[in-house]
Amino acid sequence: MAITKKTKVTDDKHVAPKDNVYKNMQESKETHISNHLDEIVAAVSVTPRKKIQNKLPQTALFQPPREKLHLCEEKAKSYSSSHKHKEAVHELVRCIALTRICYGDSHWKLAEAHINLAQGYLQLKGLSLQAKQHAEKAKEILTNSLMPPYNDNTDVFKCSIELFHTMGRALLSLQKFKEASENLSKAERLAKELLQCGRIIKEEWIEIQARIKLSSAQMYQSQKKSKEALPHYQEALEYIEISRGEKSLECVSILRELAGVEQSLGFYDASINHFLQAHLIVLSKNPSQEEAAVSAHFVAHASIASGRPEHHDVAEQYFQESMANLKDAEGMGKAKFLSIQDDYCHFLQVIGQKEKATSILRESLEAKVAVFGDLSPKVAETYRLLGGTDLAQGNHSGAHKKLKKLSWRKMMVACSKTVARVWSKVVGESRDVDKDIEATAHGSSECLQIQTLLYGPQDKRTLATQQTMDVLAKAPEVAVKPRQTPRAKAAFCGSAAQHGAPGKARPSAAD
Repeated sequence: MAITKKTKVTDDKHVAPKDNVYKNMQESKETHISNHLDEIVAAVSVTPRKKIQNKLPQTALFQPPREKLHLCEEKAKSYSSSHKHKEAVHELVRCIALTRICYGDSHWKLAEAHINLAQGYLQLKGLSLQAKQHAEKAKEILTNSLMPPYNDNTDVFKCSIELFHTMGRALLSLQKFKEASENLSKAERLAKELLQCGRIIKEEWIEIQARIKLSSAQMYQSQKKSKEALPHYQEALEYIEISRGEKSLECVSILRELAGVEQSLGFYDASINHFLQAHLIVLSKNPSQEEAAVSAHFVAHASIASGRPEHHDVAEQYFQESMANLKDAEGMGKAKFLSIQDDYCHFLQVIGQKEKATSILRESLEAKVAVFGDLSPKVAETYRLLGGTDLAQGNHSGAHKKLKKLSWRKMMVACSKTVARVWSKVVGESRDVDKDIEATAHGSSECLQIQTLLYGPQDKRTLATQQTMDVLAKAPEVAVKPRQTPRAKAAFCGSAAQHGAPGKARPSAAD
C-alpha cells in the first residue's frame, strides 16, 4: 500500500507540469484567435481603420440579427434625412434580408420592410417600377398575414395604410392616375376607419392625412388639374402645420408647390405671399448661401410672373438678395449665380431698363464661357439677347455677327453630342466632343442650313433666326461685305482647329 501511494504521488508530480504546459498553450491560442479576430474586423469593416475606435465595438460583427436589423433601420433613417438616398436604399435592402431571418417569410414586418424599400426607391428618379414591385410583394405578404380573429391586427392595418399610400405614389410616378387615385382613396378610407375604431390616435391620423392629401394634390397637378389640386394642397399644408408646426422645414416644399398652383390659376398675390412665407422659414433655419439665394429667387420669379407694376419693387429686392448670396461663389454656385443674373436681365428688359440689362449681359459673357464653355446654351442665349439689343439700336452689323455666332453654337452643341453618342454605340468607346467640333467647323455661313437640318425648317428657333438673318442681309453695312472664297474658308477652318487645340490661345468671347 505504501509503495502504491508513493507511486501515485510521483505520478501527480509528473502530471502537474503537463497541465501547466496545456494551460499556457490554451492561453496562447486564445490570444492568437483574439488577434486574428481583430484583423478580420479591421479587414471587413466598411469604415476606415482610423475611425474604427469611434464606431461600434468589434463585437458588432457577431451581433444577433435583431440588433443588426435595428442598426440598419437607424442608418437608413439617418441617410434618408441627409438626402443620401442611394446609401439609404442600400441599408433598406439589408433590412429585408435581416427581417426575413428574424421574423420569417409571412410576417407583416417583412411587408413593412418591402414598403420602406419601395419608399426609398421613390426618392430616386427612374426607379418607380422597382418601387411598385416591392409594394406588390408587400401586399402579397400582408394578405397572408391577416388571420382571424382581427382584433390583434392593428399593426397589419397600419402597415396596409402605408402600402396603399406607397403604391399610389409609385403608380403616380408611372402616370397611372386612375390606379393611383384608387390606392390613395383606400389609404384615406382605412385611416379614417382606424381612427373611428380607436386603433390610432388623432395625431397619427393627422400625419397620415398630410401625406395622403399631398400625394392627391400632386396627382391632380400632374394631370394639369390645378383647380382640383388647390384644395388638397391647402389641406396638406394645414395638417403639416398642426403636426409639425408652422415654422417647420416640411412646410417649405408644400408652400412652394401650393404657390406654383396659385400662380397658374392667376392668384398672384397669394402665390407671392406663400413663396415669401417659405423664404422666411428657410432663413430661420440657418441655410447655406446657395439655399438662401434659391429661396429668394423663388420670390423674385413669382413677382415678375404677375406682370403687375406694383410687384416690380418686390422682384428687384429679392433678385438683389439672391445674387448677393452667390456673388463670390465658385463652381456650381457660380453657375447658379449666372442663371439668376440672366433672369434678372430679362426682368430689366421687361420693365424697360434695356441698357442696364445689356451692360450686365456683356460683362457676364466671359464668366459664362469660363463656367459653361464656348458651346453652351447659356452662351448662345446671351448672344441672342445681345444681338436683339444691337438690332433694336440699329447696329445691324453687330446683330448679324452675334446671330451668326448663335447659329454656330446651337449647331455645334447638337452635332457634337449626336456624333459622340453614335460613336460610342457603334465603336463601343467614348469620343471626345472637341474632335467633332474641329471636324464640323466649316464656317458660320453654313450654320443656318445645318440648324435647319437639326431642328427642322418649321422650328420656331430656326424661323426666328432665318427671318432676322434675311432682314439683316439687306442692310447696307452687311450686304457690301465680300463673300469668303473657298481658300479663305479653308484658312478659317484651319485657324478654328488651332484655337480648339489644347494649350493654344483662345479668342475672347466678345470676338
